[in-house]
This record gives sequence, C-alpha cells and structure tokens, in this order.
Amino acid sequence: MKKIVLIGASGFVGSAILNEALNRGIKVTAVVRNPENVKISNPDVTIVKADVSDADKVAELCKGADAVISAYNPGWTNPDIYHLTLKVYPQILAGAKKAGIKRLLIVGGAGTLFVAPGLRVVDSGAIPAEIMDGVKSLGEFYLNTLMNEKDIDWVFFSPAGSLEPGERTGNYRLGKDDLIVNDKGESKISVQDYAKAMVDELEDPAHHNERFTIGY
Repeated sequence: MKKIVLIGASGFVGSAILNEALNRGIKVTAVVRNPENVKISNPDVTIVKADVSDADKVAELCKGADAVISAYNPGWTNPDIYHLTLKVYPQILAGAKKAGIKRLLIVGGAGTLFVAPGLRVVDSGAIPAEIMDGVKSLGEFYLNTLMNEKDIDWVFFSPAGSLEPGERTGNYRLGKDDLIVNDKGESKISVQDYAKAMVDELEDPAHHNERFTIGY
C-alpha cells in the first residue's frame, strides 16, 4: 500500500485529492493548518497540524513516505499570498529532498499555460485582479525554481482555467504547456476529475520534471 504525505489536505483541491487517494486505499498523512476543517473519518488518514514554512519540519513529516503531494495555498484572500507562496514553496521542496522523497507532485496553477504562442494566461488579461498575486507567485516558483530542479522527480500539474466542483467523469484530455479549451473556447475541469488525474499520476507516473495540464 502506498503511503503519501498530502500538504494542504483541507483545502478545495487538497480535500478532493484526499478523497480520491483514500478511495484507492492509499495511506495519507494529511498536513493542514486547521485540523477541524478535515471532515473525513478514515483509518487510512492521519491528520497532522503543522507549519510547512520550515524545511526541517517538512522533512520530519515526509520521512518514509512514497511520495508527497502539495496543494499548499496560503489562502486566496490572504493579503500576503504572493510573499508567502514564494517563501514557503522552496521550503516544501527542500524538506521533501531532505527526507529523501523520490517524487513530489504539486498542484500548479493555470497562469503559466500558453493561450497563444508566446502569450501566457497570466499576461492575457484574463486573470481577475483579486487573485493575481496568488497566480503570479505560484507561476514564478514554477518558472524560476522548479524548472531548474534536478534532484527530485517533480511534476507541476496545472488545472484548466476554470476549476470547479462537479462530477468525476474520467473523460478529459491531458496536455503539456498549452491551455486546453473545448469547442466553445472554454477551459474547464471539475476538481474531482483533477484529483483523479493527480492520483493516476501518483500511481502510474507518466511525467517527470515537467508540467502537465488537464481540461475537457
């Protein structure tokens, strides 16, 4: 049975990944800021309250795990989201490496996907101002830090432009660096299908030290 550490397990995306992993019989250490927000009772989940801004603490949490999935987000309404993302994500990366983790899967953003040759979503005018700091910071971590990382097998899994509650259909397309759109020009995925694809990647790795994306 696989054992994973899931950082940010109580959030919108993290909780969907937690559900998907537990439904597949994976043992999960769920790392959260607020344990009371984890609504699942399951013998295969261990809930841990922890601050992941310290690499040594992250390493301690990750020891012995087969992989780490990070859905870390300081909170979209946090006024310091830009600086916190750029401060904490390198600590998560360093901690996973220190623990000897072989595989790190990161819930990415859509901001660095291309909507046209040379034009990324973040520069297209499509991102609302209220979430721009979070989108930019995660994108900068991916472009400036993760893409230069060679010492751990990482993936950065970018969702479609719209990530909403919905159904687990299993019917979607995967891509690499271009925003996936349907025949109406919409870029959408349910959080349930996103979680399914993330756990598929965990169980049957198809991407290594690269980004991939999803959409209908």
